[in-house]
Amino acid sequence: MTPNLVERLYQRFRHILHELGKFGVVGLFAYLVDSAILAYLVAEDPDRPLLAKTISTVVSATVAFVGNRFWTWRHRARSSLTREYLLYFGFNAAGLGIALATLGLTFYGLGAVSPIFQSPLATFISAQIVGNAFATVFRFWAYRRFVFIAPAPAPAEAATR
Repeated sequence: MTPNLVERLYQRFRHILHELGKFGVVGLFAYLVDSAILAYLVAEDPDRPLLAKTISTVVSATVAFVGNRFWTWRHRARSSLTREYLLYFGFNAAGLGIALATLGLTFYGLGAVSPIFQSPLATFISAQIVGNAFATVFRFWAYRRFVFIAPAPAPAEAATR
């Protein structure tokens, strides 16, 4: 690829790369909060991993909402905070469903075959790595598309595209 092509690609996708980077920083911090709470709750009661994951996700989603609302997508048009909050947590509930489905399959499905899948390490890997990876892709798309909406292009800008 020529430097000119690289520069053009960067200019074309700069806005999404910056959003993705900020989303990643906020997500990493929320992930650490989520992981710490999950590890603590699973250590306290290893027989209730789904409840532990639900609690850790609710707390970390609140942390992520603040970071995304006021940093990642601060340049986006604002709608009602209530609207954004409800949509955000609705999509987080869907993301939680993805992570819980992965965890449930591992803990209860694979755990019926081998008890190793019911260990705290297997719970952590299933919920925090595999489940969160799928849920994160979904959440980025949903937040960007439905929660923190981009302003409509100006008429002159739309004509040049």
